[in-house]
Formats: sequence, C-alpha cells, structure tokens
Amino acid sequence: MSRRRCRPATMLAGLLVLALSAFLLPSVSAASTSLARAVPLTELTVVSERVAFGLQRPIAITGLPDGRMLIAEKNGTVRAYHPDTGLAAEPVLDLTARIDTSDNERGLLGITPAPNFARTGILYVSYTSLPAGALTLARVPLGAPDRLQVLLTQEHAEYGNHNGGQVAFGRDGYLYWSTGDGGHANDPFKAGQNLGTLLGKIVRIDVNRTCGATPYCVPRGNPFVGVRGARPEIWLYGLRNPWRFSVDPVDGSLWIGDVGQGLVEEINHIRPSQGGANLGWSCREGTPVFDPQQCRPGMRYTDPVFEYDHYNDNCSVTGGVVYRGSRTPEAWGTYVASDYCSTRVFAVRPKSDGGYESATIGNFPTQPTAIGTDVHGELYVLSDLPGWLNRVRFERVPPAVANR
Repeated sequence: MSRRRCRPATMLAGLLVLALSAFLLPSVSAASTSLARAVPLTELTVVSERVAFGLQRPIAITGLPDGRMLIAEKNGTVRAYHPDTGLAAEPVLDLTARIDTSDNERGLLGITPAPNFARTGILYVSYTSLPAGALTLARVPLGAPDRLQVLLTQEHAEYGNHNGGQVAFGRDGYLYWSTGDGGHANDPFKAGQNLGTLLGKIVRIDVNRTCGATPYCVPRGNPFVGVRGARPEIWLYGLRNPWRFSVDPVDGSLWIGDVGQGLVEEINHIRPSQGGANLGWSCREGTPVFDPQQCRPGMRYTDPVFEYDHYNDNCSVTGGVVYRGSRTPEAWGTYVASDYCSTRVFAVRPKSDGGYESATIGNFPTQPTAIGTDVHGELYVLSDLPGWLNRVRFERVPPAVANR
C-alpha cells in the first residue's frame, strides 16, 4: 500500500480454465441479459457487512471451488472462511518461516488457487522472502509448507516498499504476477522502463511445463521473447507498484491498480491483445509527465482508463475486480476499486463507444487492502489493521436521489 503458439499441455490448461469459467460464471445469455439491465453507475451504491474479524493484517483473498475463501495474512499464514461456518480458528497454511516481514509492505502478498485446485490442492503464492526481501513466486500444496517450490525470484534488498505481489491465472492458462519498481520513491533504479529487470512489471509464465532446469516455461507469445537484453517473462512494463490487479474471467482482460507517487493514482485496463504495453512509469505518473529523462521519443504509452488525485484524503489505490455475480444484475460488468486511506469506492465500466464511465459509489470499511470474489462472483473486501472481512453488495439508488 505504498505511497510509496502453444504445446498440447498448455492448450489443455487453457481449455480447463475456460471450462471452469463457463461453469462458475453466468452463461452468455445471462450475461447479455445482465448487461441489458445495467444502470448508470451513479445509480449504484455499495453496502458492506462485516462477516469475520480477528485477522492479522489480511492482505489478499481468493475464492475456492468448494465455497471457501482463503485469506492471506502478512505474517505468512493463510486462513479459511466459509459463509456457513465462519472463519476457521487455525491457519490452513503457515509460511512464516520463509517470510520477510521487516517492513510495513513486506510479507505474504498474493495467493491464488491452481485451475485444477479441486484435484491437486495447489496454491500459488507471492511473498518477500528471507533473508533480504527478494520478491518470490512459488507454489505449495495447501497444508504442506515443506513441499513449497520456488518458481521465480527478483532481488529487492535495498528498500522495503513497492513489492507488488498479486498472482492470478488468466483465461489463457498462464500465471500472471506483479512486481513493484524496487521501492523508496522516484523510481531510484529506473526500473519501470528497463526491460532487463522484472521490477516494475507484470510477468506471464507457463507453470504447466518445465523448460530445462527452469520450473516454468515462457509462453512463445510473450512480447519480449527474443528481444536482446529483455527478460522474456515480461508481459507489461512501466509500472510503479501494481500490488493489486485482477483478471476479468469473461474476456481475460487485466484491470490494474497502480499506486502513484504523490499526485495521481491510476487504473489500467489491458486487453489480451495488448501484451507489451508500456504503462508509462517513470516517464509518467498516470497521464502527467513525471520524469522527462525517462521519456523516449516515439514511445507509445498506454493511458489509464481512470485516475484520481490525492485530495480529500486519497493516498493509495487498492485495485479491485470486475463484478460478475448474479445478485445484482444492474452492476454486472462493473469494475470496483478503492483507496486505502479515503476508503472511497470507485466504479469503472467500459462503454459501447469505446470509452469508460466512472463514479464514486460509496465507501468501504477502513483501510481496504484487497477486493476479491467468491466462487459465485460475489464481492468481499479486507480491512488491514482492524483485521476484518466484509461481504459487499450493491444497492440501487433511485434516480432522483442519484441526480441531486
């Protein structure tokens, strides 16, 4: 929260993800109906209900096929919550012996189940590892920390902030991972525009295969494969601290909340065809120019679809998710994000003309750190230092009230 082409196995994995999405989410006809009933964002508001407390700095949340939610705590433990039985007293996974928590932003940062989790029980996690805070991507069977396998690391010793940390599977079956620019302020390592480092990037790898001694493969379609001096794992670059992003399970696009320096917080929407996009940092902070020396002639930068300033208690964007649940058809297809300090809830939705509409639709409970969904696509939000889990629903605001 700083202000601070495919081989058969890969194709099969992608098909499994597609099949799972089709099973869990509304059908195409249902989706069309929901979109037809969509209302202007200004006629929506969010309401939160606390359903669990006693969490220790909850930082990431993900839904499981059996209806449980897994919640990562910064110290390295993972807790399970089920709406029928509540929050389990004991952790279902304990990685504390591996986690560097020496800074406010270090710790266990991301968690997501493998697409075949119901059969394998495998989770993918990201964390800052002992002894020096290296950004680490690993997989581990639920409840078996001794069987953890490290997949990829990136040195991050000098500063404790800007660690990124989100992990998520795309509809393509590949694993995506976000990293921060290295920390401190002002992009001290000029990492955002440097394709030779994984800092300040979103990475895409194939974890269903191994290539030589490497426990993963780089997809042939990655944009910098074969580019001299570039890390082939990179999917997107020019990010500052994208510590929360999500994949829309309907179209496979990425929605990224990238934390700004001191002026602008931004949300980016990247389609699957936009691999290799440069999101600007540290030439730009959002759309404004930040460091002209990092701007290159002729370079194309991808603008955020929404940005907001630091006035009125805003400080750090908490990237969210696209609502694909069924309880509120009027909100279907709406992206929801928040701000860690102000707790405002920002709603963003693509328009048919290619633009975007946006609105502020209420507030979340204090210090929202992560927004996630259950197996049905319904929303939950975590609160950091209070240690809360809150269920979120939408309510319709009468047009006369919304237009006041």
